[in-house]
Amino acid sequence: MKNCFFVIDIGNTSTHVGLACGRRLLKQGRMPSRDGRDERKITALLHHTAAGKVPTDAVLCSVVPGLNPLWERVLRKQCGQTPVIVDHSTTLNITVDYPEPETIGADRLADAAGAWDRYHGAVIIADFGTALTFDVITEDGRYVGGVIAPGLPLMTEYLAERTALLPQIKLAGTCRPIGRSTAEAMRIGARIGYRGMVREILEHVRTGLRGKVSVCATGGYAALALKGLGSPVDILPDLTLDGLMLIRSLNRAEE
Repeated sequence: MKNCFFVIDIGNTSTHVGLACGRRLLKQGRMPSRDGRDERKITALLHHTAAGKVPTDAVLCSVVPGLNPLWERVLRKQCGQTPVIVDHSTTLNITVDYPEPETIGADRLADAAGAWDRYHGAVIIADFGTALTFDVITEDGRYVGGVIAPGLPLMTEYLAERTALLPQIKLAGTCRPIGRSTAEAMRIGARIGYRGMVREILEHVRTGLRGKVSVCATGGYAALALKGLGSPVDILPDLTLDGLMLIRSLNRAEE
């Protein structure tokens, strides 16, 4: 059996860790990204995810650069070598055709790598996290850019933060045609309005692509945001980690 390794996606809100062997995820764990400033909490999550195995490598993508040095140090202790840190200079299975490639989020590159490996054709990738990103790969395997919009939770959090009377609400729940309470009215505005935004962005982006275009989605809010969209979207919860597994295989010699 090949040696195991960690795949790590550090987001603005949550950090997702997986234990992988080859191209197979064996176990997963999560923690709030703010806990990534505590070495003990990082170590505890890695030990829990390792589940008694001894990983010998790691690959990491992060949109919170300030957390990277501590993660790198802990991973060197755990795995015995410096992890692969994903950025625009990392070897990928796609061509990055973008004016300022250093500005592309590492998670977006991992998503793109995973999506191209799955579809091998034009694809739009929507990642529903703290921010909502759309990334575009052309039919010939070029990453050409995308769209960035506020994430679904920001739709309600900003209202609660910037108004005196509107509360924090849960996004889950029914969306009747007319809200019968403040919370229900906010939920309808957020979810139905968000769905409309997603639909319009997808239609806008499609105009820049030729032929058949696949659409896939990942991120913690994907299923909720896309419910009732009315057009086919593949929801791939582990797309980022799948991309990281692939990237590791392209940047390390096989054991």
